[in-house]
Amino acid sequence: MQTMILQIAAPPQDELTFIELMMKGGIVMIPILLLSLAAIYVAVERYLYLRSAITRDNNFVSKITRSLSTGNIAEAKRYAQDDDSATGNIISAGIDSIGRPMREIESLMESATNIEVAMMERNTGYLGIIAGVAPMLGFIGTITGIIHIFYNISIQDNINIGVISGGLYEKMITSGTGLGVGIIAYVAYHLLQLRIGRFTLQIQKDVFDFLRSLQVPAK
Repeated sequence: MQTMILQIAAPPQDELTFIELMMKGGIVMIPILLLSLAAIYVAVERYLYLRSAITRDNNFVSKITRSLSTGNIAEAKRYAQDDDSATGNIISAGIDSIGRPMREIESLMESATNIEVAMMERNTGYLGIIAGVAPMLGFIGTITGIIHIFYNISIQDNINIGVISGGLYEKMITSGTGLGVGIIAYVAYHLLQLRIGRFTLQIQKDVFDFLRSLQVPAK
């Protein structure tokens, strides 16, 4: 009697490692894992690029406008060239256009801004694609797994709950993994877009201050 109680209280259990669990998802796990690596690479690469492109001296624009207010265009140009940020590139394009009609300067700076924003958004579209494709791949893996389970039942003419539950949990791994990868890509995409959006608002203010300084007579 005691032996039976011990056997019931401590049933043998097989513990799976994370890698073993992923391998049980089947061949569909390969493209899902590749998409996860691609999403991580794009997110990290874009984050590092944005950090270098957006980071600038807080007094950068005020230095430029102060130099322009005294008529020292050469000094303003040097400040802009020494700044490696996207703002520096845009302001530098404006300084190079000094002497042209104001509308032409505005147009050139707008074009420079569009180029910088496009450079920031480069490859972020892949995150949007991964966010949509990864969950669908996971769903396909689960559906094919269920089809395989019912096919085995039909040819064996034997419904075994162990076979059904075991095969089903293995195929549900693809859905969970695909959904997880999709969420990561979705969040990364929108966080990057928020950062780019904040930069766009800031550069609009900086360009406005720059153009306004050009309309003030030099002292």
